[in-house]
Amino acid sequence: MDYKLVFAALETVCEDVLSVMCGPSDFPYGAVAQRLVTCMKQIQEHGRALEPVVGSFTAVFHHYDFDEQTPGNGYRTLVKVFLSCLLHIIHKGRYIASNYNSAFFRADHNASEMEAYCSALCQLRALLHLAQRLINDNDCGQLYSLQDGDLSRRFVQEYSSMHKACFYGRCLGFQFSPALRPFLQTVVISMVSYGETFGKQQSSLGIAALSLLTSGKYVIDPELRGAEFERITQNLDMQFWKSFWNLTESGLLSGFSRIAACPVQVNLTLTLPPVTLRLPLASDPSLTATVSPPIAHCGPGPVHLRLISYEIREGQDTEELLSYSRSDPPTISASHLPWVQKQPRSPWLLIHFHGGGFVAQTSRSHENYLRSWSKELNVPILSVDYSLSPEAPFPRALEECFYAYCWALNNCHLLGSTAERVCLAGDSAGGNLCITVSMKAISNGIRVPAGIMVAYPATLLTTDASPSRLLTLIDPLLPLGVLTKCINAYAGADCQSVQPAVESSSLSSLGRDTAVLLGDLTQGASNWIQSFLDPLRTSGGTRSLSSAQRRSPNNETRRTSTHNSSPNCGGHTDYPEGFEPLRSECLAFVTPTSCPIIRNPFVSPLLAPNSLLKGMPPVHIVASALDALLDDSVMFAKKLRDMGQPVTLKVVEDLPHGFLSLSQLAKETDVASEICVEQMRTIFQQENPTPALRKRPKLEETYQTIAVIS
Repeated sequence: MDYKLVFAALETVCEDVLSVMCGPSDFPYGAVAQRLVTCMKQIQEHGRALEPVVGSFTAVFHHYDFDEQTPGNGYRTLVKVFLSCLLHIIHKGRYIASNYNSAFFRADHNASEMEAYCSALCQLRALLHLAQRLINDNDCGQLYSLQDGDLSRRFVQEYSSMHKACFYGRCLGFQFSPALRPFLQTVVISMVSYGETFGKQQSSLGIAALSLLTSGKYVIDPELRGAEFERITQNLDMQFWKSFWNLTESGLLSGFSRIAACPVQVNLTLTLPPVTLRLPLASDPSLTATVSPPIAHCGPGPVHLRLISYEIREGQDTEELLSYSRSDPPTISASHLPWVQKQPRSPWLLIHFHGGGFVAQTSRSHENYLRSWSKELNVPILSVDYSLSPEAPFPRALEECFYAYCWALNNCHLLGSTAERVCLAGDSAGGNLCITVSMKAISNGIRVPAGIMVAYPATLLTTDASPSRLLTLIDPLLPLGVLTKCINAYAGADCQSVQPAVESSSLSSLGRDTAVLLGDLTQGASNWIQSFLDPLRTSGGTRSLSSAQRRSPNNETRRTSTHNSSPNCGGHTDYPEGFEPLRSECLAFVTPTSCPIIRNPFVSPLLAPNSLLKGMPPVHIVASALDALLDDSVMFAKKLRDMGQPVTLKVVEDLPHGFLSLSQLAKETDVASEICVEQMRTIFQQENPTPALRKRPKLEETYQTIAVIS
């Protein structure tokens, strides 16, 4: 995309709209026309100021790519997002200039749309300025300010006070694939509706019913939706996020997911007892290493797994495997059906660690694409349901995942595999665990997997600034406030008591809480109706001021009062003279990650010394250009490449963080999922299936490089 053509088109469309809106004095739109004139002049000013800035990024951002064949880094992404915003403005401006005299032209609606994008453009201008600071202060090719604590603190301070609601209202998801925008709108509306009812004493079905009834106002009023989403993402605690994300675990939603998912012949939930394992050393199989069960924080405990297989294979119907089943009685094996043919053991085994920010979800949330993978790769999949934070912070999840990996190597015959080639796969937090489990295998001197496939992995669990992490200011799925809560929970800095979501069927909830449910329905209907009656009963004052503030992208009253009341106002970044980003009416209280555990190499593998990464199996990374964690992937791939370790990086376009869970929603997500499948197929089909023998690190080196967790 030639940025010069985009800026030229923007200038033209601004002049076109201004010319028609500054027409005869008897122009029918009056105040609306004046709003559009003010808005287009502001857009024009932003465009003229930023054209040279975008040009400067375009001239150098290729230096930050992984290689020439893999264009992708946070600087590219910021320019792409900015140009995408300009294209939306150009499209809307052309429509206004061509249809302003049409009988069906909705003047107020179009003015509100243009004002929303003007606000977004203003905030993106601020992000580009912050990115300029990064590119000036960092070494060429470096995407993170790992040594510049002041710059990272400024980044957090700006996030805390900058206005973000404009990105969650009319402009929601403008940077992503158009096919995903209705889904993103549904997620945001569901979240704000759930946030409004969260904490009330009622059944899970009652919360869902009340959320449904209150969601109508957020569909009709995008500005209200944006403001409420900003409030939720900035200040609601971890209990809310765990509860909301775990809605995908509910019987009703998971039931719908299973109906749409690929059918499989084996889907067993297993529980491993906490017993000591012994595995042969990779350097000398005649010697063994001892692997203890997970013990961190709560002592020895079981590890939960899910076995998924498209076809039933030898070993998967044995009494020994069924003795591990969580079901009572165990799930009936498909091999008992006379028309099902049992297949021989596969030479492959896929071990999966799910995402969810270390705080939410299980294998059930990711079962949809795991079923498809099992069919496409014709491989049994073992997915680990590790313990979640903040109840079980680091290193509990890592211990459980490593224990499950070791158990699978010893018991592959029960899983329908000979485990000649073992692949680890995971997304987001699960990608982090794939890498750290392999590091732990190297440190313990046991067999490492044949390869790793990680999608949008988190390799640096800090709030250090990077250009892609600036996207947390506009990302509906991974805002910085949520990201820091997850990081603090995993690091053990947020050890508040959180009640896990209780799974229950909708019928049982209705049977237990019919009275509560009816009360919820009544209250929800009343609240919804009241929300529409209030504007009619309120005279000019408060309601009018609120609407005016939402409409005006540069409301001076809001900017001045908020700026002065901000606890961080003394540390705001100095912007160019005459420019100041919009400030939020709802300040965020983001706690930067200061716990030293986050710099442990088994928490943030990007910080791991070479001695811990030497001997890693081939790592295949699939990242998204619009993901706030993109720079994690680019920098980790560069680190491995510079060490001489085998690594590949694929960057897909126009998709958000978590795109694997969005498979089948759009063509782009299907293509991205297929790229992940191809990377795993490459691991399984590599010419040398036997892992190279790895030297066990010297004991003193291990103690020097691994932080001891008391």
